[in-house]
Parts: sequence; C-alpha cells; structure tokens
Amino acid sequence: MSETKGAAPVVLEATGIGKAFPGVKALDDVRLELRAGEVHALLGENGAGKSTLVRILAGIQPPDTGTMRLGGQPYAPRDAAAAMRGGVQVVHQELNLLANLTVAENLFFQRLPRKYGMVDRRTLNRRAQELLDEVGLDVRPRTPVGRLGIAQMQLLEIARTLWQDCRVLVMDEPTATLTSRETERLFEVIRRLTARGTAVLYISHHLEEVFEIGDRMTVFRNSRHVVTKDLAGTNTAEVIRLMVGRDLAQEYPPYVDRPAGEELLRAEGLHPRGGSPVSFALHAGEVVGVAGLVGSGRTETVRALFGADQHDGGHVYVKGRRVRIRTPRDAVRHGISLLTEDRKGQGLVLDMPVAANITLAATRRISRGGLLRRADEDRYARDAVNRLGVRTPTTRTAVRALSGGNQQKVVLGRWLLAGTDVLVVDEPTRGIDVGARYEIHQQLTDLAGDGKALLVVSSDLPELMGICDRILVFSRGRIAGEVAREDFDSSRILALAYSGYVTEATAASRGSADPSHDSPHAPAGHSDAPHRTPDASAAFTDVPLTKNGETSS
Repeated sequence: MSETKGAAPVVLEATGIGKAFPGVKALDDVRLELRAGEVHALLGENGAGKSTLVRILAGIQPPDTGTMRLGGQPYAPRDAAAAMRGGVQVVHQELNLLANLTVAENLFFQRLPRKYGMVDRRTLNRRAQELLDEVGLDVRPRTPVGRLGIAQMQLLEIARTLWQDCRVLVMDEPTATLTSRETERLFEVIRRLTARGTAVLYISHHLEEVFEIGDRMTVFRNSRHVVTKDLAGTNTAEVIRLMVGRDLAQEYPPYVDRPAGEELLRAEGLHPRGGSPVSFALHAGEVVGVAGLVGSGRTETVRALFGADQHDGGHVYVKGRRVRIRTPRDAVRHGISLLTEDRKGQGLVLDMPVAANITLAATRRISRGGLLRRADEDRYARDAVNRLGVRTPTTRTAVRALSGGNQQKVVLGRWLLAGTDVLVVDEPTRGIDVGARYEIHQQLTDLAGDGKALLVVSSDLPELMGICDRILVFSRGRIAGEVAREDFDSSRILALAYSGYVTEATAASRGSADPSHDSPHAPAGHSDAPHRTPDASAAFTDVPLTKNGETSS
C-alpha cells in the first residue's frame, strides 16, 4: 500500500448524491472526496450503488439530488464528452469498444491524427503502439477489436484513457479478467499517474488488490455511505464486515470430498480452431478447474466443446456415447451448458425481463401450439429465483437492472431449467462482490452434490483452489498437467501454466523461431491472443499463496 496523501488538495467532491429508478433507490445521500495523487478505493456489494455513482461522475446520468465540485468549481457534466473535457476519465466495467474498428482507431477515435485532410495512419499506429506498450498489451495496432478476447479488450479500455488529460481516473473492476502479471503492469501505470497528481477512484472486489494499491477507501452499503477512512488502519475482515454488514467466516464453502461418479463427458483430441488437441473427462459430482494464462487456450477449448466455435477435429462422448456437437443447440440437447465469460454481451438479453432470460433455453416447457404460456413462464422463473436466491423486485424486472451477481444467477437458472448434466462455467465470479461470490460458489458446489459435472475456467487461482476437486492446467494451447486437490499449490500450478512458454523461450535462446511471432493474435472471433514469452521466474512469485489456497503471512 502506498503512503497516504492526507495533505493533498481535494480534486473532486460529491455531497448528498441521490439517485432513484423505478422501484429502486440506487443512491441515498452518499458522499465522496478524491484527493490529488491518491488511489481511493470505492467498495461495496453489487447493488450498493458504486456503478451508479460512476455513471454520475462520468456524465452518463444526472443525480436527482446533491452537488459536485471539480477543482473547486461546480461540476455537473451534461454528457460523457463534457466529463472528459473536464478531465474525468472512466474505465467502465462493461466494455465500450467498436468491434469493427482497429485497435488504433479505438484508442484515438475522438482525436484521429490527420495529414492533408486524411487520417495519418503511420502516426496513428505509432502512437497506438506506444500506449499498447505502456499497458503491456501485445497486439498489433491494425488488429480489429472484434478479434480480441475480454482480457485484451479490458487492457485496451485502460490504454484509451492514457493519452487524454486526466485529473480524475475512475476504474470500475479493471482487473476482472486480467492475470496477476497484467494486474501488476496496470498497477505500475496507476503509480505513474498518481505521481503526476491524478486522483484514481478504484473499484474492485479483489480486496488484496485494494490493500496493495490503495490509500483510502469509501464503503457503500444498501445505497448509503458507511465510512471513509485510510486503508492503513483497517484489514480485510473489517472491510468485508463493513461491506456486507455481517461477518463471513470463510471465503469459500466448506469442501466436501465426494467420490467421482459415472463419466458424463469425455473429449478426445478436441482441436479448437487455431489451437491444439486436448483430451479430458468429467465425472458426476466433481468440480474440475481450468487454469492457465490469458491466451493459453482455455476459452477456445470450452467454446469448441459447446459448439459456439468450430473445431478442427476430435470427438466428444456423453455418458459413453459419441455425439456430434456443431452448434450450441446440439450441446444443450446433449445436456451440456455454458456460462460464458461475457454474461452481458453473450449470456443475457439485457432488456428482457428476468423470467424471459431464465426460460430462454426451455421454451417448449412454457409454450403450447407455438404460443407462450405466461403463467408457466412466471412459475418456472419464480422457482429458479427462489432456489438460487436471485434478488429482484419481480420476475418481470428487466435483467439489466440487476447486480452482476444476480445476473449470473439468472444465467445459471436458465441452464438448470434446461436440464443440464454438464455445466461449463467461464469466469463465474468476474465483477462480483465477496458476498455474491460466496453464494455463486455455494451454488456450484451444491450442483456437484446433485450429481452434475462442472468444468470451471477462471483467471482467479485462489478461486479454483477453493472449490475444485482437481485442476487442468493449460499452457500454450495444451493441457500441461493435472493437479489433484491434495497436491494444490500455487507455485506448482503456475509452473505448469508457464511451462509451454518457458520451453519456447529456451528454444528461442538456441536460435529457434518464436512461434508466437507467426500468430500474435487470437483466432478471429474470440478469446485471447498469446502474450510475450513470460519470465519463467514469475511462475513462483505471481500469487502469494501456500498449499490449499491459504494466504501466506
């Protein structure tokens, strides 16, 4: 944690801010004060009002009550452009990029360099490369954004803020999809910005990050201000108690050692397009984790398994019977479901109600003669809401209005209603607060107890070590190894995750060609491109954990 900056001048002050939506009071008389050169953490559960305040600061929504001052002057931006002109930049949790434009065009969309009335492509790409290098994003400036993965898009969003005049930088869950190495690179960028006097408002559910980078914190609970204080005078247990209003005895549900049941799914030589063949099996009653660096082939593999992406070969067996999966419809018919890493972009229809989103994959149950039976839809939706503890005013509420944790439960409810036996979950708790994370983990554990087979992909290694029976470790498109629960150790898992890159680095040092130079981008359409060859020594230092995920002292 950096030294507190109590003597620094106040850059932005918000007082008495209130905001209400139909049926929901999002903010109730909250306050916030940001000082020059500090990293100020804004903490609270999903639904506490953090994102609503961010939208008000960014000029996206006006407050119903209260006042704001920026640099001592009244601040009431009419739109996002006005906020940016005032020096308030925001990296939103929900990505806001133009998929059909290049990386460079997205970076400088509002200020494209011109020469003789035309876009100066050489200057554009040179400036873009400088920003990409600063955040450690290894893609070419000319790459279409639609080819990037979620983690790469997140780094691109961060890079977009760096060329603009910035007095206040708001970061809403900036590391939700980043690996530990990428997160540390981001922290280096933040430290450079605060050294220049920029005030950073940092929103994250990863409390270890907050204590590493933050100076002060403000906690919201139930849409109200709870406390503002120096982080140096508190600890994780106190912060969680302030956020949720109760003590959480542990971060993950108690582990239950269940014997593996029958084989529900087996992949033999499954070859994601642009990747390498992989083989694995899933059994009833087990939670299998998938670890690996961004670009290791995790997401490509599960999307190929679900039929969301085409694959170049291999076979899939469900309960011992070979099946052909060409589309997601085929996968669902065979009892395989996927909770995508991008729940808002690919998992939900945001403007449709909770009930419609839950029943979307089981329309035959709620229709007759091609006509929707609204009573059946509501009944199934209420059952799912009650079972999963979805917090929503009604099942007719637009799913857009729900917090991230409740949105994830809606997607989970949909697949349970569809009758899934194999549940593939990609980044299940991305952008979800500590209280909701525990609930999601408990739901996943309960599903395994009910005889489902779960395959959980996560960039959060402690999460995998907390809930999984075994972990498959991907490295450079292949399964580098499998680690049983009794052998869980962060250093061992990370060493496997880096093993493919270490081999590559060794080959390069002997004069071999670096294969990453041949294909520096992900296959068109999805997920993550390979990064620069990592430093092998980092495999033993990236995550300060000991055996079984306990934090080292």
